[in-house]
Amino acid sequence: MKLLVAGVSHKTAPVEVRECLAFREESLPAALAGLKAHRGVAEAVILSTCNRVEITLTTDDQANPAAIVDEFLSARKAVSSSSIGPHMYRHEGREAIHHLFRVAASLDSMVIGEPQILGQLKGAYAAAKDAGAVCGWLDSLFSRAFSVAKRVRSETGIGQMAVSVSYAAVELSRKIFGSLEGRTVMIVGAGKMSELAARHLRRSGASHVFVTNRTHERAIEMANLFQGTPVEYTRFVSMLPEMDIVIASSGAPHYIVTKEEMQRVIAARRNRPMFLIDIAVPRNIDPAINSIDNVFLYDIDDLEEVVHANLRERMKEAEHAEALVAEEVERMMARLKVAEVAPTIVGLQEQLEQIRTGEIEKVRRKFGPFTEQQEQALEALTRGIINKIAHGPISEIRRHAGQPEGEHVLATIRKAFHLQE
Repeated sequence: MKLLVAGVSHKTAPVEVRECLAFREESLPAALAGLKAHRGVAEAVILSTCNRVEITLTTDDQANPAAIVDEFLSARKAVSSSSIGPHMYRHEGREAIHHLFRVAASLDSMVIGEPQILGQLKGAYAAAKDAGAVCGWLDSLFSRAFSVAKRVRSETGIGQMAVSVSYAAVELSRKIFGSLEGRTVMIVGAGKMSELAARHLRRSGASHVFVTNRTHERAIEMANLFQGTPVEYTRFVSMLPEMDIVIASSGAPHYIVTKEEMQRVIAARRNRPMFLIDIAVPRNIDPAINSIDNVFLYDIDDLEEVVHANLRERMKEAEHAEALVAEEVERMMARLKVAEVAPTIVGLQEQLEQIRTGEIEKVRRKFGPFTEQQEQALEALTRGIINKIAHGPISEIRRHAGQPEGEHVLATIRKAFHLQE
C-alpha cells in the first residue's frame, strides 16, 4: 500500500491558484467518486479550505499516486500540471503521516493554534466516509490525527492566547470584568474590526449591543447582525453611562469622546469600571482619558502589542506541540510496521498448527482412539512444543519490524518455514 498527501496551501500558492483548485462542499461526492474510479486507488479524502486544498490517497503498490492526483486535478479543474506543479507539495509514507498530524494540530495553519482547521478536517473525513471513499486504513489514520490534535490542545497552551486584534479586545475585557455575562456594548462606527470584536463579545456573554454611526441606516444594518439596538449618532455620548464596553472605529477626524465627557460618564456610573477600545486611525478617543480611575482605554497599538506577545507565546508552545507530533508519528509508524509483519506471524502460526494437527492424526490412526485424559495430555504436549518453536521466530519478527535488516529477517523466516509472501 502507498500513502500520499498532495496539495497546495497558503505557504506554497497564491490565492488565485488555491481558488482554481478549490472544491465546493456540494461537489465533493462526485469528486471523490471520480478519484476512487482511478485504477489502483483504495481510499481518498479531499480537504478544501480558503487556505489549503489537499488530497490524501491510499493506493496499491503498483500505482503512481502522484500521477493520479495530477491527472485528477487536470481533468476536474482544467489546469495543467505545469501551471500548478511549482505550487504543489507531495508527501509520502511517514512524511504524509507527519504532515497530516501537523495540519490537524494547526501547526501548519496561517495562525498557529487556530481551532477551525480541525473541524474542517473532520468535515472532509465525514464527507469521504459518506461517499464510501474511506473504508479501511485511512479510517484509523484520520482517527489518530484527531486524537493527536486533541492531545496537543490539552497538553500545550497553543490555543489559549488571543492572536487577533478583535479577540485580544475580548480577552482584555474578561481581565477587567472577570465575566462578560450581562455586560452591555456600544459600537461607534461600522468598521470590520469593531464588528468582529462585537461578535466575539456577544458570544462571550455580553447581553446587548448598541450601534451608532453617522449614517443611521448603516447603524440599523449592523445592529441587526447582533440582534442589537441602533442609536442616533447625536445621542450616543448621553448613553455611555449605561455601557460597560465601548468599541470606537468611526472615520471622524477628531476625538468623538473627550476627557471631560468621560469624567461625567464615570461619575454617572458611580465609578463602576468601563472598558474603551479605540481601533480607529486616527484615534476616536482622547488618550488623556486613560488617567481617569476605573476607565481602561486601549488603542490599536496596545491591542497589537498584546497580539504580538501572545504570538510569541504560541510559538513557544508550538515547539512543545511539534515534539508531541513527532512522538505520535513514531508510534503510528511502529504500529504500521507491526501490522506489516502480522501476515507472516499468522502464516507461521497456521503452518505450525497444520503440522501439529497432522502429526496427531497420524498417531491416532496408528494407535487407535485415546481416552479423554490422553487426548488432553496430547493436546497440551504438542501445543507447548509448537508455542516454544514459534516463540523465537515471532519475537525476532516483531523486534526487527521497521528496522533496516527487518526485511532480511522476514525473508529468512519465510524461507525456513516455507511461507508464502
